[in-house]
Amino acid sequence: MSTEIILTLSILGFAVILFITEWLRADLVALLTLSVLAITGLVNAEETLSGFSSPAVVTIWAVFILSAGLTRTGVAAWLGRQVLRLSGDKEIRTLLILMVVSALLSAFMNNVGVTALLLPVVLDICRRIGRPASRILLPLAFSSLLGGMTTMIGTPSNILVSDILVDFGYQPFTLFDFAPFGAVVTLAGILYLSTFGRRLLPHRDMTREFQQPDAEASDTFAIEERMFVITLPANTRLDGCTLGRSRLGSVLGLNVIAVIREGHTNLGPNPETVLRSGDRLLVTGRADYLLEWNKGPQFTILSYQIPPEYLTSDEVMLAEAVLPPGSPLVSRNLEQLHFRQQYGGVVLAIWRDGRPIHYQLESIVLKPDDKLLMLISRRQAETLNNNSSLTVAKTDAARYELEKSLSLIRIPPKSHLVGYTIADSHLGDAYRMGVMGIMRDHKMILMPVANEKIMTGDQLLVRVNPETIATLESLHELIVDTEAHPQYEDMESDTVGLLEVAISPQSSLPGKTLREIHFREKYGLSVLAIWRGGTTHRSGLRDYPLRFGDALLVFGPRERLRLLASEPDFIPLREEAQLPPRLKKAPIAAGLMLAVIITVSLGIMPIAVAAISGGALMVLTGSLHMDEAYRAIEWKAVFLIAGMLPLGIAMQTSGTAQFLASEMIRFLQPYGTQALIAGLFLLTALASQVMPNPVITVLMAPVALTTARDLGLSPYALAMVVVVAATSSFLSPVGHPTNILVMGPGGYKFSDYIKTGLPLVLIILALTVFVLPIFWPL
Repeated sequence: MSTEIILTLSILGFAVILFITEWLRADLVALLTLSVLAITGLVNAEETLSGFSSPAVVTIWAVFILSAGLTRTGVAAWLGRQVLRLSGDKEIRTLLILMVVSALLSAFMNNVGVTALLLPVVLDICRRIGRPASRILLPLAFSSLLGGMTTMIGTPSNILVSDILVDFGYQPFTLFDFAPFGAVVTLAGILYLSTFGRRLLPHRDMTREFQQPDAEASDTFAIEERMFVITLPANTRLDGCTLGRSRLGSVLGLNVIAVIREGHTNLGPNPETVLRSGDRLLVTGRADYLLEWNKGPQFTILSYQIPPEYLTSDEVMLAEAVLPPGSPLVSRNLEQLHFRQQYGGVVLAIWRDGRPIHYQLESIVLKPDDKLLMLISRRQAETLNNNSSLTVAKTDAARYELEKSLSLIRIPPKSHLVGYTIADSHLGDAYRMGVMGIMRDHKMILMPVANEKIMTGDQLLVRVNPETIATLESLHELIVDTEAHPQYEDMESDTVGLLEVAISPQSSLPGKTLREIHFREKYGLSVLAIWRGGTTHRSGLRDYPLRFGDALLVFGPRERLRLLASEPDFIPLREEAQLPPRLKKAPIAAGLMLAVIITVSLGIMPIAVAAISGGALMVLTGSLHMDEAYRAIEWKAVFLIAGMLPLGIAMQTSGTAQFLASEMIRFLQPYGTQALIAGLFLLTALASQVMPNPVITVLMAPVALTTARDLGLSPYALAMVVVVAATSSFLSPVGHPTNILVMGPGGYKFSDYIKTGLPLVLIILALTVFVLPIFWPL
């Protein structure tokens, strides 16, 4: 084994580990792989960048644009609705027609786009015929993957393997070379999913019962279980307070659905709605938590206006930092800068225009000549002065009037804060209290760390607006109306409503919380529930990290719901919430797609040129806007593929592909050619469950073609094995974005994919071993 082979295998191994563990984004892993290959000399400069000019990569992003054109003009949706209209109210008939439509569309469109397009149509049909969406959506996703096997533009893997054939000196596949065997696999899959596979599908429904006013308590979101009415008593200190400043949401976890005042109902109030004594609020949340909250105070005030001298010690000081013009801190706020983590100090006030600013400092955009009053350790101040662009100096804090914003509170025994760390208590973001110190056992702990636990009897030195303290204390006055029994229909009107949305597979939101993305502030909507893996989550949603496959129940003004539905991060689960299609352009879009297919089939144009031309004409004719074309391209997939193609080149030029092929032949050839095909299929299919399909194709195609050359087998037959196996991502939701997309709306669990997908993979394996050689003789 040569040094080049060892080096290539090492890079391959690290890349595989990173793909499986998801420690880094997949596209970043690909770019790092490309960089390491270039640095080590395994590929030259031209080969390093060849992925970005590869006809395969160009074809892939051009097909994304063509698919978007068909979607935006309503061609695909119209076809889906017309055919599905024939299904009637029979589940089996609906299932069969749906899978055929999905497979046919996926032969010429991006399969994620097809699934996203048909998703709201299917959910509407499920509501109409009274069947759980879980009985339909997984076959929808699987059939879109199966249909992609039937043409060269059906999946990126098909395009890539054809391009790799050219690199090995063979003729590429044509557009419909995949059709004969792909059709057999697709029909077999549809037959399985409509018979035996249908019995393995779960009975869960996220949407049908929720849409019915007479739903039972077992509804998926069970929103009525969490609806109740609270009353603001006479002379409440919340009188005159806006809804946004009331802390009802951040502290008590309540979503205010309506404000009822003197017989008039304000449904879907905004954060600027002013509360008055006697108001009745229709809310969703946990009434039991509010009742517990009312049993006793969470803190008691010991003193207002604490002198700033309490903040200093031998180790900690008050210091001032001036932001000169050109400072890297200018034009950003403290939250964006992660100021405490970055600089090790806590900003207590900002001096601007001759006066101090004490409150909401995290969101203030910094300007040149701003002065920051910081609480910082003396050692950290010295470090900053020596090694940072931020220079700090000791200052007289008197002019900052810190005492106005400093209070001392005590934690009583029954407080909900006891036992929580400072971070988990959300004193900062929910209560708007910054903990500067903790007095415990007659000793002051200044600048406590985030994981410091709050204990009974602790005295907290906090930076807080006195008005906020009054607001928090007034929350104990709220009265729960146990006689009121609000219904689902109380939540909707002509101007206010609910919408279920799924997290898009291309979204950048997973891993972030609703609080971090400022969902309420950005969209003016409330998230009432999150559906994940068959479970509804309705509490603590602000700090609930989003995941791919989540479905969100969102409440608010219908105008804002329509804006949310147009966001690329979300896919609306109701057809009427989608953007209206450009129906007048539908014949043009359909004609352009047909022209691309004909020119490629007749060999008039290479597929990359035809696809680019078709995409450009989609924009030129107004079927698609240019910004929509850019959004349609899955740039993550483009960079992923372009970054990994050089690894395929390195495997070929370094002899790694030859080495792996020889090892495969040594282990499997004694058992015959069928065992070799089965081994190649299983290795590729299993890897595709946890790694991106295009990556598997790039890695396995050179091994398969080298094996074919060494054994005198048909390179096209083994290339077809790789393509079919790489697309057989049926065993896990992370195997393919289409699987993730239906997970939330269908209420699927991980085990549902294994239970339904494993027999399908075994069926395709048998077809590949015994039927593929009929179409592609070995």
